[in-house]
Amino acid sequence: MGSMDTITGVPPPALGLDLDYDVLIYGAGQSGLYSLHQMRQLGLKARVLEAGSGEGGTWFWNKYPGARFDSESYSYIFSFSQELLDEWDWTEHFAPSEETLRYCQYFTKKFDLRRDIQFNTRVASAHWQEATKSWLTTDANGQKYKSRYIITAMGILNQPTLPNIPGVNDFRGQAFHTSRWPDDDTALDGKRVGIIGTGATAIQIIQTIFPRVGSLTVFQRTPNWTAPLRNSKISPSEMQEIRQQYPEIFRKCLESYACFIHVSDSRSVFDMGEEDREARWEYLYSQPGFSKWLSNFRDIGTDRQANKMFSDFVANKIRQRVSDPATAEKLIPKSHGFGTRRVPLETAYYEAFNQPNVELVDINENSIECITEKGIKTHDTDFDFDVIIYATGFDAVTGSFNAVDFRGVRETTLKSVWDEGLQTYLGLTVKGFPNMFMIMGPHQMFGNIPRSIEYAVGWVTEYIEFCVKNDIVRAEATDEGVEAWTKHVHECAEGLLANEVDSWMTGVNKNLKHKQKRSIARYNGPAPGYRKRCDDVKARGYSDFEMTKGEVRADTPVGG
Repeated sequence: MGSMDTITGVPPPALGLDLDYDVLIYGAGQSGLYSLHQMRQLGLKARVLEAGSGEGGTWFWNKYPGARFDSESYSYIFSFSQELLDEWDWTEHFAPSEETLRYCQYFTKKFDLRRDIQFNTRVASAHWQEATKSWLTTDANGQKYKSRYIITAMGILNQPTLPNIPGVNDFRGQAFHTSRWPDDDTALDGKRVGIIGTGATAIQIIQTIFPRVGSLTVFQRTPNWTAPLRNSKISPSEMQEIRQQYPEIFRKCLESYACFIHVSDSRSVFDMGEEDREARWEYLYSQPGFSKWLSNFRDIGTDRQANKMFSDFVANKIRQRVSDPATAEKLIPKSHGFGTRRVPLETAYYEAFNQPNVELVDINENSIECITEKGIKTHDTDFDFDVIIYATGFDAVTGSFNAVDFRGVRETTLKSVWDEGLQTYLGLTVKGFPNMFMIMGPHQMFGNIPRSIEYAVGWVTEYIEFCVKNDIVRAEATDEGVEAWTKHVHECAEGLLANEVDSWMTGVNKNLKHKQKRSIARYNGPAPGYRKRCDDVKARGYSDFEMTKGEVRADTPVGG
């Protein structure tokens, strides 16, 4: 579905109530910015509440050294505005975080969005008001906002988690989570630095900071499969060529399984002889980006033997790059196969462990007992540090929702609904929470994020347009719809090796103290199939929803 520059024929909103806004949007990342733009196109009164002091979401908060995305820059861009495509230049094939943040800022300025964004405002609660068919939002300062609709645009990696280790607050040096990186990080220069974690963020940081620190000690619980990013600069002439290719780039993204430009190989690992198969893998390994994961044979993610064969291929690459055999073996994952967790990409990660100032501590062999005033105490050693970096991830997907007191019909909390297992309709709505729409909520397609955002916001925009045109004041998913959609999401996940592994994609973060069980947190089917099912709902006139027409009594007080 294409997104809309201008939506015409929509009558001006007639609230008939003491509401502050037609639509309140939580978050000023890419989801929130595009949602605001689209609500304005409908002629609706909308406002964004943003916890940070600036727009950008993920790219506002994550300013650590080496931060960059692993989608090709020219696919990580909104397609709805030709002017924006014509004006914006990328300088690298995989842009660093500061460039992506500038893109968000440019987007905001171009469409004059800042006047409807309220920064430094963290949402504390959102309570459904049945009498007025509206939402009452309260921020952390106690300010209240009344709106017909709410759109959650809070991101899937939003709530940072610290390690579940005693003494986290005892360290007297400088310590911080990667998503709260200090503006001035010169404290790293020449200092003794410890970093806990070897996930995607840690990989980017480790390969970037090891030349400038005095020493770097890496505490690893679970090694990650990773592969070369192979980034390069984009010259002005190449950018002009890319700009001409945008229609083809977006077509590829629309047709691909997860909205990336990479197309999977329809052949099986076992369709080729060993020599041809190895040659194919060598070619993929030499390519930039996700080629080695997403352009691989179709059964890499479903067949154990096929996955093991490619995992062994990558393991040998690691052994070739790490000088010390014992260190290399520690860096090779044993508990999961390649691609069964999201694959981070790197540039000089393995080479970092060849440097004399970098040490790897496997905490499965030498467990961390506590954080001390001076550093980190393991079973065998007391480490003294000047700086400790927590690269310990996020309470993914649902964490941002758990941080807000969402209460729907009959004061039911969203957390209590999802504690029984994630349930949504289309990944966009939840039964019992009328007029609430989620962008990048659970059970949505999380592939190439801007591609997924653009579709989700477009769908929500068209549904809200439908409601406004037809004087619908209450729209809610049905039990039947939720049951059928949740069953479909689970069916899409059957047979995938990734769903047998603990990761943020299966709803598990071992840094959280409460007991967790694996869940299907995302839509695992093909993106074209996801879009078709959502488009079918639109084609049926949204009859899958329970909808209430008519005016609401203006003299009905809004509850607290």
